[in-house]
Amino acid sequence: MAAEHPIGDGNGHGPDEEIVPAATEQVHLPGPSYLPVVVAAGVTLAVVGVVISFVVLALGLIITVVGIVRWVRETREDMAELPLEH
Repeated sequence: MAAEHPIGDGNGHGPDEEIVPAATEQVHLPGPSYLPVVVAAGVTLAVVGVVISFVVLALGLIITVVGIVRWVRETREDMAELPLEH
């Protein structure tokens, strides 16, 4: 049986009579990933490339696009592992 907790702090600052059931499902958090850092580095290179050279700009854009594609693919795989009712 799930534990129930009253709302309020017991000092008259809240509806102490209302009972809220405990959470029944687990919270899903994604695993750690290096891809946000790769995307940030690619964007940084692209911005620096605007000032310095088109070659650096192109390299930054390529890194950014590849990083975003891999990040989306990784997220889709992670979401596919979740139960359907989640």
